[in-house]
Amino acid sequence: MVSFNFKKWNTIIGWSVFAIALVTYSLTVEPTLSFWDCGEYISTAAKLEVGHPPGAPLYQMMGAFFAMFATEASKVALMVNMMSVFSSAFTILFMFWSLTMLLKKLVSRFSEIDNSNSIAILGSAFVGSLAYTFSDSFWYNAVEAEVYAMASLLIAVLFWLGLRWEQDMDTPRGNRWLLIISLVVGLSFGVHFMALLTIPSIGFLYYFKHYKTVTVKNFIIANIVVVSVLLFIFQLLLPLTMGFFGKTEVFMVNSLGLPFDSGTIFVALLFVAAFYFGLKYTKQKGFVQLNTMILCILFILIGFSTWMMLPIRANANVVINENKPSDAREVLAYYNREQYGSNPLFYGPQFSDTYAGLDKDTPYLDGKPNYERDYKTGKYVIVNNYIKAEQNTDDNHKAFLPRMWSTDHAANYMTFTNVLNFRLDPNYSYENELPRYGVNPNELSEEELQHYVTQIRAEMEKTVSEFRRGYMSGQIDTDGYHKFLKTYGDYLIIDKPTTGDNISFMFEYQFGYMYWRYLMWNFTGRQNDNQGSYDSLDGNWMSGIDFIDEARLGSQQNLSPDVLNNKGRNLYYFLPFILGIIGLVYHANKDLKGFYVLLVLFLFTGLVLKIYLNERPFEPRERDYALVGSFYVFAIWIGFGVYAIYDTIKKFLSPKIAGPVVIAVTLLAAPVLMASQNWDDHDRSEKYTALAMARNYLESCEPNAILFTIGDNDTFPLWYAQEIEHIRTDVRIVNTSLFMTDWYIDQMKAKAYESEPLPISFTHDQYVGDKLNYSIYRPQTENRWNIKDFISFLSLEDPRTLYEIPNGQKINFFPTNKLRIPVNKEEIIKNKMVSPKFYDSIVPFIDVNIKEGALYKNRLMMLDIVAQNDWKRPIYFTGGSFGDDDYLWMKDYLQLDGMVYKLVPIKTTISEAASPIDMGQIDSDKMYDIVMKWDWGNSGSTKIYHDPETRKNSITYRTNMARLMELLINEGKLDKAKNVIDLAMKQMPIDQFGFYTFLEPFAGGYYEVGEKQKARDLISKVIKKYQESLTHYKTHKISSQEDHYIDIVRDIERYRGLLEVMKDRGDMEFYEQHKKTFNSYNAMFKQFERKNEK
Repeated sequence: MVSFNFKKWNTIIGWSVFAIALVTYSLTVEPTLSFWDCGEYISTAAKLEVGHPPGAPLYQMMGAFFAMFATEASKVALMVNMMSVFSSAFTILFMFWSLTMLLKKLVSRFSEIDNSNSIAILGSAFVGSLAYTFSDSFWYNAVEAEVYAMASLLIAVLFWLGLRWEQDMDTPRGNRWLLIISLVVGLSFGVHFMALLTIPSIGFLYYFKHYKTVTVKNFIIANIVVVSVLLFIFQLLLPLTMGFFGKTEVFMVNSLGLPFDSGTIFVALLFVAAFYFGLKYTKQKGFVQLNTMILCILFILIGFSTWMMLPIRANANVVINENKPSDAREVLAYYNREQYGSNPLFYGPQFSDTYAGLDKDTPYLDGKPNYERDYKTGKYVIVNNYIKAEQNTDDNHKAFLPRMWSTDHAANYMTFTNVLNFRLDPNYSYENELPRYGVNPNELSEEELQHYVTQIRAEMEKTVSEFRRGYMSGQIDTDGYHKFLKTYGDYLIIDKPTTGDNISFMFEYQFGYMYWRYLMWNFTGRQNDNQGSYDSLDGNWMSGIDFIDEARLGSQQNLSPDVLNNKGRNLYYFLPFILGIIGLVYHANKDLKGFYVLLVLFLFTGLVLKIYLNERPFEPRERDYALVGSFYVFAIWIGFGVYAIYDTIKKFLSPKIAGPVVIAVTLLAAPVLMASQNWDDHDRSEKYTALAMARNYLESCEPNAILFTIGDNDTFPLWYAQEIEHIRTDVRIVNTSLFMTDWYIDQMKAKAYESEPLPISFTHDQYVGDKLNYSIYRPQTENRWNIKDFISFLSLEDPRTLYEIPNGQKINFFPTNKLRIPVNKEEIIKNKMVSPKFYDSIVPFIDVNIKEGALYKNRLMMLDIVAQNDWKRPIYFTGGSFGDDDYLWMKDYLQLDGMVYKLVPIKTTISEAASPIDMGQIDSDKMYDIVMKWDWGNSGSTKIYHDPETRKNSITYRTNMARLMELLINEGKLDKAKNVIDLAMKQMPIDQFGFYTFLEPFAGGYYEVGEKQKARDLISKVIKKYQESLTHYKTHKISSQEDHYIDIVRDIERYRGLLEVMKDRGDMEFYEQHKKTFNSYNAMFKQFERKNEK
């Protein structure tokens, strides 16, 4: 009777937690795209296109199914988001059932499963599952179109299947569960590889089931075996299978003269025959285990067959077709993420090789041949120079387990560990330096040569000595240390980071900051939703218990409302964490084998994943979303913790009373508390800011425009807007990062939507593979070349235009870095490239100076577009970067139109130290019309969640609007200027957006348009923000104030800036009123010696 009731209530409560999760996520799901990859995922899912490597074909096919239920184009994103909602809700369902199985198995080891224990088991699983439901990272993934929600479902399903297999393992048909596991493992490749990390824990379920006596020997062997199975599936089975397809295809086409796809068909038939005869033979011979192994591999491959979608859709030439994996070899490269380069985990280079250069003995290594179909010859041809194509960094600077590998983060690595030791190279040939000083060493006697060499060496020794003193005295930081090593590296012998440094960095940053911090976020509390930068102000875990938080993060007294009201400030007072620790300890004490199974899953989806990701300081965004598998296990231990408390309390209370009481109390202590704290920053309903930003970018462009973008957030949302909602499909979006690849250039030369092909003169043969990857500058003339002549020179296939580099390969060079782009004024006027009021300012040509010593393929293609376009189509740049090359060295010839910068033949010189705030002229009438039509996506509402990206985008909005406002004021268009200011205040409320320094121009603007009271009100609100911040800093100890010197001084000076706005606008009454108050706040920090206002 008890068993029957348990099964019944297990089903009912399981579906109840599913319903709670489903309702929660449905109420808080984002109604459209989010920032980052979501726009790309929605687009590629709804239209079955090819996204970025390593791909997610199963996710995309499921997304296409959900998208079918959209009633209109604007609902497609919601439907794809709902796939994450359902995936997450089903994750909770399977988690609940796994928890009840685990708890029931545990309890049955030492107690009878009576009614009271059954209620406690179900209640404990209920609390643990809901704790995970309302956890920070999992909830974040559940309400947007990303792969992590479905990957979490696969982890939960695989673990549940493993538990079911364990139950039936020794029954005649028990291995059916293993076959389903194999199928799901194969399917998981179509979503995200992290689900594979469940394999070791499932392996230990088998081990502990069959080895009742655990010895050191068989335990070590078991660990090696389960890891080997994981590596076999991930690194061998599927890559070797795809590699076999690819090599056979090339062999049969190139060597046997068969048509394309012959090898692919042959291998497919060979696999069918091999599995058929293998299964038949093992069945006849009674080789049960071998038969099961073959079936498992077959089911993995069947699951992996979802990847067939990629070459099918790639060959259909869909609009979004990243890497175009059209055959087996290209699919393998796509799987291996080859476009992102390699990052060796166990042995490889370290950041110090940026100072050491290439290996002296073997400076170059062979790359991989890149094959492409030649339909004229019917053969596969190699299109890259792969011989000695890859640079080999100094072997002396390679190490085992290289944690600190990124040369772009050298200073940060040294900040976390130790600066690199160095010494002068005693064998450096200083005589080679003499020509730099105008001395010819060949004309010197031995004595004179030695004199000069000694002098230069002494100068170098002095430089090194002065540097060491400067560093020891604190005058030089790690950035300065890095610059010194880069500048003088040729003279020095620089030590590589030690093994201890690598291990230290791994534990402090990768395990500590990038794992432990996230674990504590989820089960102890979170400081705010700002990006962490390893300081005490942002992104830290926080408990809500003052003395603990103050010991770690400094004073928590007199916190400003901005800090207290940050929706990401979620405090759980350690309660869920303590429950999890209790459960972990209880589980280990009661069932060490079962505990180890969970521990393996916890570690592999946590710390082992961190070893694999090998993250750098700092990543562009927080990475907690990838660790949800580890948090899943910890939430299971929360369920164990609830039962552990019940198991203790029932010794003092009747079990009938103890069970409900414990369940009720822990329900409040974990899920209810977490839900109440997390709701506001996970409720994305009614938030349309990402779509609004994408629309504003596109609507800022003129018809048939070409728009150069740079990163994820100025590309993926725009892809979505065009692909799904058909917004401004006449604009051609060109991601300049992808423009380095031949497949993307091919796509840009084809029509897309209503956008005509880009005018690119280079043919596919000229840029295929690594051709024109970069061209080097070899000065041979000071003449300025017409841009078309420059392009023609680089397109020549003449040996005289090639230069042999040290690895023996020949690359293109350009003899001048001075280009001229002619301007046909009549054509400019005819195509309405500029407003009539600027006709007199049109220049006859634009001179471009390429500042770098090399011209990369993407910049060359951009220049080619400019040359061939000949001012027919408007060309725009997003403001995602400020590098000269991002604007083709033409920042003096830009016009700010709304959100984008238009290339115009009008010179607007900016100063050397200029920022994006000063870049480009403005056509006030045109920009006013654009700005007043901007979509704001409910950003003006105080009820929606203004996530960090939405708030950050206000910098661009406010900056551009402030520039427009100032120009309108200067032109005497005060009404329009006032409208711009009012719009900015309405759509970007002060309390919701922060970044107060960007409000200062609007305060001055209100004065200029005659709205003194509005100016005063705005200034008063912002001053209050600075006062609140300074009041909090005053509660810090002096030593802590010194640590926050930059933050405190910045607030003081920005506060002062507002007083200067009053004074400059003649509001002396208001200035005098605030001056004394400012001086009192400044006096709080006398040690910083900031001047008072007089």
